[in-house]
Amino acid sequence: MGGISVLREMKKLMPQEDYIYYGDSKNIPYGKKTKEELIDICSQIGDYFIKRGVKAIVIACNTATSAAVEEFRNTYSIPIIGVEPALKPAVEKYKGGKIIVLATEVTLREEKFHNLMEKYIEQAEIVKIPAPKLVTLAEKGLIYGEEAEKEIKELFKDINIDEISSIVLGCTHYVFFKNSMKKVLGNHITLIDGGIGTAQHLKNILSERDWLKDCNKEGKIEIINSSNDQSMIELSYRLLNSI
Repeated sequence: MGGISVLREMKKLMPQEDYIYYGDSKNIPYGKKTKEELIDICSQIGDYFIKRGVKAIVIACNTATSAAVEEFRNTYSIPIIGVEPALKPAVEKYKGGKIIVLATEVTLREEKFHNLMEKYIEQAEIVKIPAPKLVTLAEKGLIYGEEAEKEIKELFKDINIDEISSIVLGCTHYVFFKNSMKKVLGNHITLIDGGIGTAQHLKNILSERDWLKDCNKEGKIEIINSSNDQSMIELSYRLLNSI
């Protein structure tokens, strides 16, 4: 469900393109699975996209990217775009500051994130906070209200809010909680997510290959969910319009 936040940015940047969104609610939370389990799950989804004849695949999930992006690039001949916590722009904007990285357990423990963190560890104070429950709440559509605010307060109970320079939303699900985070933590907090950068990266790759659709007609969005639950598809469309 989190990838909806990335889909929204792609649609804003390339409205003429057609999109197939595959939500894997059946297998969440990804953050509790092993790398091998995630590669197997993601490969099945990748094979589905190839059968549908897509021209590029965006792994719109930080956790899945950490585990499976290299496997995808070694398997499929089309462009594969992953997402990762937007630590670079956060550090560049707030050098020497305190930067919180919210992400799943898998993202935080994978080598891909450790390598990213090593690049910037001397330029800022980086604090990692796993936030698996936010994924569960987003999958239920509970992005506002008491439950969401209670969980956000719990995540930051040991953090001095006044010392925070920015919060990196290292999971695409967390983007849905921007308003709730602002309400709980204050409007002065800068929230950074990688969705816009991912969309721009996709556009650049398609443009380099001259693969962008050249028309003024708005493209279609097809949403599929592994749970075969129509309510999850309806929730996906609601979330698409909620950010």
